[in-house]
Amino acid sequence: MSTRVAPAPETGHGAATGRAAGRRAPRAVPAWRRSLRPYLLIVPALLLTGGILCPFGLGLYYTVFDFAASRPRPDLVGIENYRRIFEAPAFWDSARVTVAYAVGAAAVETVLGVAVALLLHRASLVGRVLEKILILPLMIAPVIAAIMWKLMLQPSVGVVNHLLRPFGLGGVQWTDTPTGALLSSIAVDVWVYTPFVAILALAGLRSLPVSPFEAAAVDGAGWWFTFRRLTLPMLWPYVLVAVIFRFMDSLKVFDIIYALTEGGPGDSTMVLQIRAYLEAIRFQRYSFGISYMVVLWAVVYLVTMVLVRYLGRVQNRATEVPG
Repeated sequence: MSTRVAPAPETGHGAATGRAAGRRAPRAVPAWRRSLRPYLLIVPALLLTGGILCPFGLGLYYTVFDFAASRPRPDLVGIENYRRIFEAPAFWDSARVTVAYAVGAAAVETVLGVAVALLLHRASLVGRVLEKILILPLMIAPVIAAIMWKLMLQPSVGVVNHLLRPFGLGGVQWTDTPTGALLSSIAVDVWVYTPFVAILALAGLRSLPVSPFEAAAVDGAGWWFTFRRLTLPMLWPYVLVAVIFRFMDSLKVFDIIYALTEGGPGDSTMVLQIRAYLEAIRFQRYSFGISYMVVLWAVVYLVTMVLVRYLGRVQNRATEVPG
Protein backbone atom coordinates (compact mmCIF):
# COMPACT_ATOMS: atom_id res chain seq x y z
CA MET A 1 0.00 0.00 0.00
CA SER A 2 1.55 3.23 -1.14
CA THR A 3 1.35 6.38 0.91
CA ARG A 4 0.99 9.79 -0.85
CA VAL A 5 3.07 12.45 0.67
CA ALA A 6 1.64 15.99 0.49
CA PRO A 7 3.98 18.50 -1.08
CA ALA A 8 5.61 20.89 1.29
CA PRO A 9 4.24 24.45 1.22
CA GLU A 10 6.24 26.94 -0.71
CA THR A 11 8.15 29.47 1.29
CA GLY A 12 10.15 32.54 0.53
CA HIS A 13 10.09 34.29 -2.80
CA GLY A 14 8.16 31.52 -4.56
CA ALA A 15 5.18 31.70 -2.15
CA ALA A 16 5.01 35.48 -2.39
CA THR A 17 5.07 35.29 -6.16
CA GLY A 18 2.23 32.77 -6.15
CA ARG A 19 0.03 34.87 -3.89
CA ALA A 20 0.67 38.00 -5.96
CA ALA A 21 -0.26 36.10 -9.09
CA GLY A 22 -3.53 34.97 -7.48
CA ARG A 23 -4.57 38.55 -6.81
CA ARG A 24 -5.46 41.06 -9.48
CA ALA A 25 -3.18 44.02 -9.56
CA PRO A 26 -4.97 47.32 -8.72
CA ARG A 27 -5.95 49.19 -11.82
CA ALA A 28 -4.22 52.49 -12.19
CA VAL A 29 -6.52 55.54 -12.08
CA PRO A 30 -6.11 57.69 -15.16
CA ALA A 31 -4.63 61.10 -14.60
CA TRP A 32 -7.66 62.89 -16.09
CA ARG A 33 -9.95 61.22 -13.52
CA ARG A 34 -7.69 62.24 -10.66
CA SER A 35 -7.69 65.83 -11.89
CA LEU A 36 -11.47 65.80 -12.31
CA ARG A 37 -12.27 64.42 -8.84
CA PRO A 38 -11.97 67.73 -6.88
CA TYR A 39 -14.41 69.39 -9.26
CA LEU A 40 -16.90 66.54 -8.91
CA LEU A 41 -16.79 66.87 -5.13
CA ILE A 42 -17.93 70.50 -5.24
CA VAL A 43 -20.86 69.83 -7.59
CA PRO A 44 -23.40 69.34 -4.71
CA ALA A 45 -22.26 72.60 -3.11
CA LEU A 46 -22.61 74.42 -6.42
CA LEU A 47 -26.10 73.02 -6.97
CA LEU A 48 -27.15 74.07 -3.46
CA THR A 49 -25.68 77.54 -3.95
CA GLY A 50 -27.45 77.91 -7.28
CA GLY A 51 -30.73 76.77 -5.75
CA ILE A 52 -30.39 79.54 -3.17
CA LEU A 53 -29.02 82.37 -5.30
CA CYS A 54 -31.29 81.94 -8.33
CA PRO A 55 -34.59 82.61 -6.48
CA PHE A 56 -32.88 85.35 -4.47
CA GLY A 57 -31.60 87.06 -7.60
CA LEU A 58 -35.01 86.72 -9.25
CA GLY A 59 -36.60 88.35 -6.21
CA LEU A 60 -34.17 91.27 -6.40
CA TYR A 61 -35.04 91.62 -10.08
CA TYR A 62 -38.76 91.83 -9.29
CA THR A 63 -38.21 94.61 -6.74
CA VAL A 64 -37.14 97.10 -9.41
CA PHE A 65 -40.48 96.67 -11.20
CA ASP A 66 -44.06 97.25 -10.09
CA PHE A 67 -45.43 93.73 -10.56
CA ALA A 68 -49.03 93.52 -9.32
CA ALA A 69 -52.25 91.74 -10.21
CA SER A 70 -53.64 95.02 -11.52
CA ARG A 71 -50.60 95.64 -13.77
CA PRO A 72 -50.13 92.83 -16.30
CA ARG A 73 -47.38 94.88 -17.96
CA PRO A 74 -45.15 96.20 -15.17
CA ASP A 75 -42.89 99.20 -15.55
CA LEU A 76 -39.32 99.66 -14.39
CA VAL A 77 -39.42 101.76 -11.20
CA GLY A 78 -35.88 101.33 -9.82
CA ILE A 79 -35.76 101.87 -6.07
CA GLU A 80 -39.28 103.32 -5.86
CA ASN A 81 -40.57 100.29 -3.91
CA TYR A 82 -37.87 100.72 -1.25
CA ARG A 83 -38.53 104.45 -1.02
CA ARG A 84 -42.23 103.77 -0.44
CA ILE A 85 -41.39 101.23 2.25
CA PHE A 86 -39.12 103.52 4.25
CA GLU A 87 -41.51 106.45 3.94
CA ALA A 88 -44.53 104.42 5.16
CA PRO A 89 -45.33 104.65 8.90
CA ALA A 90 -46.63 101.08 8.69
CA PHE A 91 -43.11 99.80 7.99
CA TRP A 92 -41.67 101.43 11.10
CA ASP A 93 -44.56 100.14 13.21
CA SER A 94 -43.89 96.61 11.94
CA ALA A 95 -40.15 97.02 12.53
CA ARG A 96 -40.82 98.08 16.12
CA VAL A 97 -43.08 95.08 16.71
CA THR A 98 -40.56 92.73 15.09
CA VAL A 99 -37.69 93.96 17.25
CA ALA A 100 -39.80 93.84 20.42
CA TYR A 101 -40.88 90.30 19.64
CA ALA A 102 -37.36 89.11 18.78
CA VAL A 103 -35.69 90.71 21.81
CA GLY A 104 -38.40 89.54 24.22
CA ALA A 105 -38.51 85.97 22.93
CA ALA A 106 -34.74 85.53 22.71
CA ALA A 107 -34.12 87.02 26.17
CA VAL A 108 -36.74 84.91 27.96
CA GLU A 109 -35.73 81.74 26.14
CA THR A 110 -32.06 82.30 26.99
CA VAL A 111 -32.70 82.82 30.70
CA LEU A 112 -35.14 79.93 31.02
CA GLY A 113 -33.04 77.65 28.83
CA VAL A 114 -29.89 78.17 30.91
CA ALA A 115 -31.88 77.72 34.13
CA VAL A 116 -33.40 74.46 32.88
CA ALA A 117 -29.98 73.25 31.74
CA LEU A 118 -28.49 73.92 35.19
CA LEU A 119 -31.29 71.92 36.80
CA LEU A 120 -30.91 69.01 34.38
CA HIS A 121 -27.14 69.00 34.78
CA ARG A 122 -27.53 67.54 38.25
CA ALA A 123 -27.32 63.77 37.93
CA SER A 124 -30.66 62.44 39.19
CA LEU A 125 -33.49 60.23 38.03
CA VAL A 126 -35.86 63.19 37.80
CA GLY A 127 -33.34 65.09 35.67
CA ARG A 128 -32.94 62.20 33.26
CA VAL A 129 -36.72 61.85 32.89
CA LEU A 130 -37.22 65.59 32.37
CA GLU A 131 -34.43 65.61 29.81
CA LYS A 132 -36.45 63.21 27.66
CA ILE A 133 -39.66 65.20 28.11
CA LEU A 134 -37.86 68.44 27.27
CA ILE A 135 -37.70 67.71 23.55
CA LEU A 136 -41.46 67.21 23.17
CA PRO A 137 -42.24 70.86 22.20
CA LEU A 138 -39.51 70.69 19.55
CA MET A 139 -41.30 67.73 17.96
CA ILE A 140 -44.43 69.83 17.34
CA ALA A 141 -44.62 72.12 14.32
CA PRO A 142 -44.74 75.77 15.47
CA VAL A 143 -47.97 76.46 13.57
CA ILE A 144 -49.64 73.46 15.25
CA ALA A 145 -48.40 74.65 18.64
CA ALA A 146 -49.80 78.13 17.95
CA ILE A 147 -53.23 76.73 16.99
CA MET A 148 -53.22 74.55 20.09
CA TRP A 149 -52.43 77.52 22.33
CA LYS A 150 -54.99 79.66 20.51
CA LEU A 151 -57.67 77.21 21.60
CA MET A 152 -56.28 77.01 25.13
CA LEU A 153 -56.24 80.82 25.47
CA GLN A 154 -59.87 81.35 24.41
CA PRO A 155 -61.51 83.65 26.99
CA SER A 156 -64.70 81.61 27.45
CA VAL A 157 -63.84 77.98 26.71
CA GLY A 158 -60.06 77.95 26.98
CA VAL A 159 -58.44 75.65 29.52
CA VAL A 160 -56.05 78.38 30.74
CA ASN A 161 -58.85 80.65 31.98
CA HIS A 162 -60.64 77.61 33.40
CA LEU A 163 -57.58 76.78 35.51
CA LEU A 164 -57.15 80.41 36.59
CA ARG A 165 -60.82 80.97 37.49
CA PRO A 166 -60.46 79.67 41.10
CA PHE A 167 -57.82 82.35 41.65
CA GLY A 168 -60.09 85.12 40.37
CA LEU A 169 -58.21 85.47 37.05
CA GLY A 170 -60.74 83.90 34.72
CA GLY A 171 -61.96 85.67 31.60
CA VAL A 172 -58.62 87.23 30.64
CA GLN A 173 -58.57 88.43 27.02
CA TRP A 174 -55.24 86.87 26.14
CA THR A 175 -55.13 87.60 22.40
CA ASP A 176 -57.84 90.25 22.10
CA THR A 177 -55.80 93.20 23.38
CA PRO A 178 -52.64 94.64 21.75
CA THR A 179 -50.37 93.97 24.73
CA GLY A 180 -51.92 90.59 25.47
CA ALA A 181 -51.59 89.44 21.86
CA LEU A 182 -47.88 90.31 21.72
CA LEU A 183 -47.14 88.73 25.10
CA SER A 184 -49.14 85.62 24.19
CA SER A 185 -47.19 85.25 20.94
CA ILE A 186 -43.90 85.55 22.82
CA ALA A 187 -45.13 83.00 25.38
CA VAL A 188 -45.92 80.46 22.65
CA ASP A 189 -42.50 81.03 21.10
CA VAL A 190 -40.90 80.53 24.52
CA TRP A 191 -42.85 77.30 25.05
CA VAL A 192 -41.73 75.91 21.70
CA TYR A 193 -38.08 76.97 21.60
CA THR A 194 -36.85 77.11 25.20
CA PRO A 195 -35.94 73.38 24.98
CA PHE A 196 -33.65 74.21 22.05
CA VAL A 197 -31.68 76.67 24.18
CA ALA A 198 -31.70 74.28 27.13
CA ILE A 199 -30.29 71.42 25.06
CA LEU A 200 -27.46 73.60 23.72
CA ALA A 201 -26.66 74.92 27.19
CA LEU A 202 -26.79 71.42 28.67
CA ALA A 203 -24.34 70.17 26.03
CA GLY A 204 -22.06 73.06 26.91
CA LEU A 205 -22.25 72.30 30.63
CA ARG A 206 -21.31 68.68 30.06
CA SER A 207 -18.28 69.69 28.01
CA LEU A 208 -16.80 72.03 30.62
CA PRO A 209 -13.62 70.88 32.43
CA VAL A 210 -14.08 69.50 35.93
CA SER A 211 -10.84 70.61 37.56
CA PRO A 212 -11.73 74.33 38.01
CA PHE A 213 -14.95 73.41 39.80
CA GLU A 214 -13.16 70.92 42.03
CA ALA A 215 -10.60 73.57 42.94
CA ALA A 216 -13.38 76.06 43.71
CA ALA A 217 -15.14 73.51 45.92
CA VAL A 218 -11.90 72.84 47.83
CA ASP A 219 -11.47 76.58 48.38
CA GLY A 220 -15.02 76.77 49.75
CA ALA A 221 -16.53 78.90 46.96
CA GLY A 222 -20.29 79.26 47.03
CA TRP A 223 -22.71 78.33 44.26
CA TRP A 224 -23.27 81.91 43.08
CA PHE A 225 -19.56 82.70 42.99
CA THR A 226 -18.84 79.49 41.05
CA PHE A 227 -21.63 80.20 38.59
CA ARG A 228 -20.65 83.84 38.06
CA ARG A 229 -16.88 83.36 37.86
CA LEU A 230 -16.52 79.89 36.32
CA THR A 231 -19.69 78.44 34.82
CA LEU A 232 -21.09 81.46 33.01
CA PRO A 233 -17.81 82.68 31.39
CA MET A 234 -17.00 79.20 30.08
CA LEU A 235 -20.61 78.53 29.07
CA TRP A 236 -21.12 81.89 27.35
CA PRO A 237 -19.95 80.79 23.85
CA TYR A 238 -22.57 78.01 23.85
CA VAL A 239 -25.26 80.36 25.11
CA LEU A 240 -24.34 82.94 22.48
CA VAL A 241 -24.76 80.34 19.73
CA ALA A 242 -28.30 79.70 21.00
CA VAL A 243 -28.96 83.46 21.16
CA ILE A 244 -27.83 83.93 17.56
CA PHE A 245 -30.10 81.15 16.29
CA ARG A 246 -33.13 82.24 18.29
CA PHE A 247 -32.77 85.97 17.64
CA MET A 248 -32.28 85.37 13.92
CA ASP A 249 -35.35 83.09 13.75
CA SER A 250 -37.44 85.48 15.85
CA LEU A 251 -36.71 88.38 13.52
CA LYS A 252 -38.29 86.45 10.63
CA VAL A 253 -41.10 84.78 12.56
CA PHE A 254 -44.30 84.13 10.64
CA ASP A 255 -46.00 80.85 11.56
CA ILE A 256 -46.59 81.38 15.30
CA ILE A 257 -47.96 84.92 15.04
CA TYR A 258 -50.05 84.28 11.93
CA ALA A 259 -51.66 81.16 13.40
CA LEU A 260 -52.25 82.82 16.76
CA THR A 261 -53.32 86.39 15.93
CA GLU A 262 -52.88 86.94 12.14
CA GLY A 263 -51.10 90.15 13.01
CA GLY A 264 -53.93 91.57 15.11
CA PRO A 265 -55.72 92.97 16.89
CA GLY A 266 -55.17 95.91 14.61
CA ASP A 267 -51.45 95.99 13.81
CA SER A 268 -50.27 95.10 17.32
CA THR A 269 -48.50 91.92 16.18
CA MET A 270 -47.95 92.87 12.54
CA VAL A 271 -44.32 91.81 12.13
CA LEU A 272 -42.44 92.38 8.88
CA GLN A 273 -42.97 88.83 7.64
CA ILE A 274 -46.75 89.04 7.95
CA ARG A 275 -46.88 92.51 6.37
CA ALA A 276 -44.83 91.23 3.43
CA TYR A 277 -47.21 88.28 3.07
CA LEU A 278 -50.26 90.54 3.09
CA GLU A 279 -48.76 92.91 0.53
CA ALA A 280 -47.62 90.16 -1.84
CA ILE A 281 -50.38 87.55 -1.50
CA ARG A 282 -53.53 89.13 -0.14
CA PHE A 283 -53.21 92.57 -1.75
CA GLN A 284 -51.37 91.10 -4.77
CA ARG A 285 -48.72 93.82 -4.88
CA TYR A 286 -45.96 91.35 -5.65
CA SER A 287 -42.97 93.64 -6.09
CA PHE A 288 -43.85 95.68 -3.02
CA GLY A 289 -44.19 92.57 -0.87
CA ILE A 290 -40.90 91.13 -2.13
CA SER A 291 -39.22 94.44 -1.34
CA TYR A 292 -40.35 94.02 2.27
CA MET A 293 -38.68 90.62 2.34
CA VAL A 294 -35.44 91.99 0.87
CA VAL A 295 -35.32 94.68 3.56
CA LEU A 296 -35.96 92.04 6.24
CA TRP A 297 -33.21 89.84 4.77
CA ALA A 298 -30.76 92.75 4.91
CA VAL A 299 -31.62 93.42 8.57
CA VAL A 300 -31.25 89.76 9.56
CA TYR A 301 -27.98 89.48 7.65
CA LEU A 302 -26.43 92.55 9.28
CA VAL A 303 -27.55 91.57 12.78
CA THR A 304 -26.29 88.02 12.31
CA MET A 305 -22.90 89.21 11.06
CA VAL A 306 -22.46 91.43 14.11
CA LEU A 307 -23.41 88.61 16.49
CA VAL A 308 -21.18 86.08 14.73
CA ARG A 309 -18.19 88.42 14.94
CA TYR A 310 -18.87 88.94 18.62
CA LEU A 311 -19.09 85.15 19.02
CA GLY A 312 -15.67 84.81 17.38
CA ARG A 313 -14.14 87.26 19.86
CA VAL A 314 -15.76 85.44 22.78
CA GLN A 315 -14.45 82.09 21.59
CA ASN A 316 -10.95 83.52 21.18
CA ARG A 317 -11.02 84.88 24.72
CA ALA A 318 -12.30 81.55 26.03
CA THR A 319 -9.43 79.63 24.41
CA GLU A 320 -6.67 81.99 25.48
CA VAL A 321 -4.17 80.49 27.87
CA PRO A 322 -3.08 82.93 30.59
CA GLY A 323 0.64 83.75 30.35
